[in-house]
Amino acid sequence: MDDMLKQLLQEEQELQFEKFNEATAWQIGNQLVERSVSEELPVAIDITRGDHQLFHASLSGTSADNDEWIKRKVRLVYRFGHSSFYIGQLLKSKGKSLEEEYLISESLYAPHGGCFPIIVKGTGMIGTITVSGLPQEEDHKLVVQNIRDFLAREK
Repeated sequence: MDDMLKQLLQEEQELQFEKFNEATAWQIGNQLVERSVSEELPVAIDITRGDHQLFHASLSGTSADNDEWIKRKVRLVYRFGHSSFYIGQLLKSKGKSLEEEYLISESLYAPHGGCFPIIVKGTGMIGTITVSGLPQEEDHKLVVQNIRDFLAREK
C-alpha cells in the first residue's frame, strides 16, 4: 500500500502544468471526450478552475448521479489538495472511513478515484479534472493518462 500511495503522490509531482487557462481546459476536455467516445466509455467529464466550471460533458450511459459524484470528488480534492484516489487509498491503508478520520460526511465528499488536482508550477493547485462513470481506479487512470498525454504534446 505504501508503494501505491508514493506512486499517487509522484503523479501529482510529475503532472503539473506551466499554465492553465480556458483553452487548456477545452483541449483536455475534448481529448477526454474523444478517447471516451472511441472506447465507448460511459463517463461524465468536468474541469474546474476555482468555482468556475470550464468544461463539462456527459456521454451516453451517464446520469445526474455522475454529476453528483463529480461534485463530491471535487469538494474532496479542494479540501485536501490531493487526488480523490489518493485520499481514498490513504483512508483504506488506515482502515478508516472519511467520517472516522476527518469528521466529514461522505454524502458531501467522495474519497473515490477520478478527480485530479490541476497544479500549475510555481503557483500550486488551481482546479480539478474529474471523470465519473467507471470503477474508481479506471476513472483515475483515464484522467491521469490524458493529462500525461497532453503534457507530453506540450513539450
